[in-house]
Amino acid sequence: MFGLKSKSLFSQSKELERQIDEFVNTVSEVGLIFKKAIRDYLSNGSGNNFDKMVEQVSSMESKADKIKKEVETALYEDTLIPDARSDVLRLLEHLDEIIGLIQGNCYRFSIQKPAFPKDFHNDLINLTDVVIDSAESLCISVRSFFRDIKTVRDNAHKVTFYEKESDKQTSDLQRKIFKSDLTLDQKMHLRYFVEKIDQIADQAEDIADELQIYSIKRSI
Repeated sequence: MFGLKSKSLFSQSKELERQIDEFVNTVSEVGLIFKKAIRDYLSNGSGNNFDKMVEQVSSMESKADKIKKEVETALYEDTLIPDARSDVLRLLEHLDEIIGLIQGNCYRFSIQKPAFPKDFHNDLINLTDVVIDSAESLCISVRSFFRDIKTVRDNAHKVTFYEKESDKQTSDLQRKIFKSDLTLDQKMHLRYFVEKIDQIADQAEDIADELQIYSIKRSI
């Protein structure tokens, strides 16, 4: 995994590799649950199915925190060069922020219960899909960083592509909202939710940019 030129960054711990892989899996799975949750919310509102998915995201966030702490401990037990160790720790922390953003969106829908008119449903679903595509591409980039560092740039490029598409869809949906006959307070409320979803893609792009810097350092 984690290539320093052709060598693994980890000296001997296969368990450490497994833990990091499990952490990345959790980030990916939380994104997929969020896609399902938004569809269910728009179809059925904040009901049993949606609430269960919110609880599932919360449970997986706790799982990710536990894995992260285990990885932090294991990193200091591995004979890893200090700057590489700090890069890994920052990367895990920022990936955890992706989960936090998704969890925050789930809670906001559950608590505030925004009323998106049906005319906006497909737009919101499409936005959510492309935002999670950016997070999923980030997960692939992270796996590249651990397994085949030469492919990090190609995979990180996909994160940027989806982030730009997210910005476009966010702007289009906001224009559509403000051209509608909704009251101003309703428009502001819906815009707030659209912006919060878009933040996930923004965060994914920031991490992908940082990841490329780490990969350059590891390749020198």
